[in-house]
Amino acid sequence: MDYRYHDSPLGRLLLVATPVGLSRVHMDDARPMPLQAHWRPAIRQLDEACRQLDDYFAGRRRAFELPLDLGGTPFQREVWTALQEIPFGHTTSYAELARRIQRPRAIRAVGTANGANPIAVIVPCHRVIGSNGSLTGYAGGLPRKELLLRLEGAWL
Repeated sequence: MDYRYHDSPLGRLLLVATPVGLSRVHMDDARPMPLQAHWRPAIRQLDEACRQLDDYFAGRRRAFELPLDLGGTPFQREVWTALQEIPFGHTTSYAELARRIQRPRAIRAVGTANGANPIAVIVPCHRVIGSNGSLTGYAGGLPRKELLLRLEGAWL
């Protein structure tokens, strides 16, 4: 696995990729993640991911086109796939996300899977808000979630 740090408006991001694709975008300033012994510094492997992130933060990109290696359980992958279907500039609730995956009673499980999303920003878990329209939990902290939603024009 290859890793690279990348500066962003959210702070320092840790990007990790497997031979299959991007497997982690972690807001390292929020909660530093120890590097694993089998990870090696990326030379050029993560250039495209960094370029697309820069374009997103500059307002030139609305969707990411990167191979992903999500891992997780089948249920988590189902939630993470549904997250990728939330359009740029839109939000949804945990209850609506549960309905979209045809598990309307699994609201808490959807919230837990959302919180375990390993690829922040690119798999847009920040687009999920409370049913009452409030900002709710975000692994990177609510100020970062608000920054992302404002950047997309989804939070006024």
